[in-house]
Amino acid sequence: MVVRRPKVIVRKPRVDLVAIGSRIRALRGEALQEELAAYLNIRQGNLSKMERGKSAPSLEVLLLLSERFHRSVDWILRGEGN
Repeated sequence: MVVRRPKVIVRKPRVDLVAIGSRIRALRGEALQEELAAYLNIRQGNLSKMERGKSAPSLEVLLLLSERFHRSVDWILRGEGN
């Protein structure tokens, strides 16, 4: 007798890099990319890619953005929370 196990469907969360980048851009406000990139210890080009939705921010960058702008990491990633 063959025992069949139910299939487990794993649902991956959707990551909207463009929306994340838009929120990072909004946080930056009037500051230059060079200024915020220096604070984040990344290159200006890397920040530009994040803001355009071409790359994801690292955990370190997310934490620094959260501390600097008093917004939750959840808000930066999903637009929810404070």
